[in-house]
Amino acid sequence: MELKVNMSEYLPLRDVVFNTLRQAILRGELKPGERLMEIQLANKLGVSRTPIREAIRKLELEGLVLMIPRKGAEVADISEKSLRDVLEVRKVLEELAVKLTCDKIKSAQIGELRHAAEGFRKTLKSSDITQIAEADVRFHDVIYEATDNQKLIQLLNNLREQMYRYRIEYLKRQEAYPQLLAEHEEIIRRIENKEKEQAAEIVCKHIDNQVEAVMDVIRTKKGYKILCVLYKDSFTCQYSL
Repeated sequence: MELKVNMSEYLPLRDVVFNTLRQAILRGELKPGERLMEIQLANKLGVSRTPIREAIRKLELEGLVLMIPRKGAEVADISEKSLRDVLEVRKVLEELAVKLTCDKIKSAQIGELRHAAEGFRKTLKSSDITQIAEADVRFHDVIYEATDNQKLIQLLNNLREQMYRYRIEYLKRQEAYPQLLAEHEEIIRRIENKEKEQAAEIVCKHIDNQVEAVMDVIRTKKGYKILCVLYKDSFTCQYSL
């Protein structure tokens, strides 16, 4: 695998190295369980070990890297437990955020939300999964900003990086795009009409769908056989080894 640092980015070297390694993990160029050797990576990227070490620390905070005692750093796998832990917290915070937004959002912010939703729709035509993920992040950021609650925004921003990997896995599934777009539209409509409970309900459904989609990916990677049955306009899936 060839790693290349983009030196055209106007960022400190540690951030450039961090972005390079982060993208390599998210795109699957660095595989789960793969060791991250400081000297090896420094030689590949043509940098010293210091920015590599700093980047690995940041990746650990995002949940993309595990530090193993007496072994060092390795790319973290996606587990069902870590997925549920992160998205359970996200669900509670986003439910609160959308209710506050219903009360506080200004007409200009409704326009921003529609613009972000349209930007996401257009980005789906791109083959760059990270661009698609960033457009999805922007849609949710407009909702967070509209809460006008800095503590809540800070909590959601702190959680964002841990959610990012799961968001990437979800957005790899192109068959989920129509449902995702429909959910974004309904969220906007409920917020615009100041329907707090209905807005919270669709946000929870939005996150639950992400959980189930990523669970399918995890279980498929583990070799589970999946049997899905259509029942009352929705799919029920059973897993077996």
